[in-house]
Amino acid sequence: MLADALSMLRMLVEINLFALVGQGVLGALPWVDRERNFFYTLLATVASPGVRFARWLAPGLREERRVLWIALFLLLGMWLALGAAKQVALGTAQGG
Repeated sequence: MLADALSMLRMLVEINLFALVGQGVLGALPWVDRERNFFYTLLATVASPGVRFARWLAPGLREERRVLWIALFLLLGMWLALGAAKQVALGTAQGG
């Protein structure tokens, strides 16, 4: 039961993480107009919970690129921590 909840949380973090990486890749392309690109806007919307959390953790940062990097490493750390917690929960549930 706990392992299932951790898997679901990890999946949500993973979706947010992949959207943030996709937004970064698409934003790095020189011919992409970010404000008018539908896919960039869609990825930014999906990645917005992680970016908002990073802004909350570092309210003094004004540069968008730094906030996005903080969000990336924060989401990556959460993904790894949830994976480790899931392994611990599975080991505890199996009695080993």
